[in-house]
Amino acid sequence: MNRRSMKGLTLLAAGMAAVGALTAAPAQAATTVTTTATETCSPWSLQSGLMTQVCASITGGSVQFLGRVALAGPPTPDFPPQPQVLSTTLSGTVVGGSSLGSIAQNVNFLASTVTVNGPTATVACGSTVSGTFGVSKFGWGPSPVTVNAAVPC
Repeated sequence: MNRRSMKGLTLLAAGMAAVGALTAAPAQAATTVTTTATETCSPWSLQSGLMTQVCASITGGSVQFLGRVALAGPPTPDFPPQPQVLSTTLSGTVVGGSSLGSIAQNVNFLASTVTVNGPTATVACGSTVSGTFGVSKFGWGPSPVTVNAAVPC
């Protein structure tokens, strides 16, 4: 082979390598799925002399229920808030379906908002879930609050 033939073969090989690189399967791009939590809450309600609220926090198909207790108004210097033990019950269900669980616990409350973590479950998309939160203390019975929330698809 002469030099000219070698040079032609070298160029041909380089061209074939370039074509091979262009026709190869493209590299898979890494995908990151970011799921944002959506919180649906009931309005605040007066219950046992306090304000209460129940929320459904939904991330993908995972649902967690939260109960919140706060003072019904600002404390006054004449009547500073007193520590109290509150009995709470927080439950969740799939509307028209099964129970997602229930949690009953005592919580210590003074003046700042207290959050009670309730049941967590995985629910099929398109379902509607319902959460109920009740608070009672000595002398006051519960007056539960309820929230309904749709689990998006």
